[in-house]
Amino acid sequence: MARTPLRILVVLPMYGGSLPIGRYCARALAGMGHTVRVFEAPALYPAFTGLRELALGPSQTAQLESSFLQVVSQAVWAQAQALEPHLVLSMAQAPVGRSLLQRFRRTGIRTAMWFVEDHRVFGYWRAYAPLYDIFAVIQKEPFLGLLSEAGQNNALYLPLAALPDFHVPVQLTEEERQEYGADIGFLGAGYPNRRRAFRPLAGRNFKIWGSDWEGESLLAAHVQRGGARIGAGESVKIYSATRVNLNLHSSLGTGDLVSHGDFVNPRTFELAAIGAFQLVDKRTLLPELFADDELATFSSTEEMYAGIDHFLAHPEQMLAWTERARARVLRDHSYGQRMAQLLDFTALRLGPWPEEERTAEADFPPELPSELQQELAKMVQELGLGPSAGFGETVAALRARSGALTEAETGLLFLDEWRKQYLKK
Repeated sequence: MARTPLRILVVLPMYGGSLPIGRYCARALAGMGHTVRVFEAPALYPAFTGLRELALGPSQTAQLESSFLQVVSQAVWAQAQALEPHLVLSMAQAPVGRSLLQRFRRTGIRTAMWFVEDHRVFGYWRAYAPLYDIFAVIQKEPFLGLLSEAGQNNALYLPLAALPDFHVPVQLTEEERQEYGADIGFLGAGYPNRRRAFRPLAGRNFKIWGSDWEGESLLAAHVQRGGARIGAGESVKIYSATRVNLNLHSSLGTGDLVSHGDFVNPRTFELAAIGAFQLVDKRTLLPELFADDELATFSSTEEMYAGIDHFLAHPEQMLAWTERARARVLRDHSYGQRMAQLLDFTALRLGPWPEEERTAEADFPPELPSELQQELAKMVQELGLGPSAGFGETVAALRARSGALTEAETGLLFLDEWRKQYLKK
């Protein structure tokens, strides 16, 4: 178990569903006392998509995009050099290429990916999974077996979660209730199965939030803000203001609108943590995460429609369900718990974290003058580190921060360089 602070670099994707999950992971890791730096790949997304506005041919555009991603990988490496992390955690679709993963392995930096995708839809995992030291997934068999066949023997089933200090019940103003509230609501992308399943709800007090609903004429009046993307903060308000939140997992097919798939999406945990009532389609991995009386489920669209009418007529039952679901999430399904499991699994498979290095860094050098010790204590507080932060964690946080350095900060970095040179002898 990782009991002392680690330095962790979290690499976000440029866009996509795993982007907010990566931020939740970073926040949870920092809350556990680790020094965390986030590679902000979304800041580069406008430049990446701008390449397609140059009116070049497909082959030239593809070549430029490939070159751009190589530059992004170099930027990830530069941040890793500055932080000297114990672990690089990549989220699904993070801009981490094969050569960079090989470089991390050569230099002894441990790597992990949390692949929060459906392996049957996104098959790029085959090219990258063997290059990661740890590969965490949200599905079990046959995915775990396929990973073993591909050469990844350190695969970990790690279901999604909620962030208890972010996904919380909120008090809404009357204006917010008017804007976000509805009898029935859904927040998510307009996958084919959802379009067909929701059409019978047209004309009811039903609000749809999220993107990719273009061309859906029957539900167009229900799509809010023209299908604009919704931020994580606003989603909490939408969930809280909606009486019955529909949680229908996505499917590219329309033959079976309720797919009966395996993984459980993040919306399930977030709604539960917020204390918002939800109707969720049954999933094969759901029973080991929630008890039958903690989440109201459905197996068909007919059951979904019936459930909507039943619970709208019995609000006291909705309250009981939400209380039980929230208690379960807070007990068993936080991102802090998931990150602790990931770090423990990594230590179990790859060996303990570098205790000797961290023990040597645990205290500031005793020979520092008392005035500088006071400056350091103030510095640690300003950097947002815990009171037990050691020399190495403070230096790493300084190197990760931009802006002018104070005299004390400059002295600390100089001392760190001197120690590195001294220890080499």
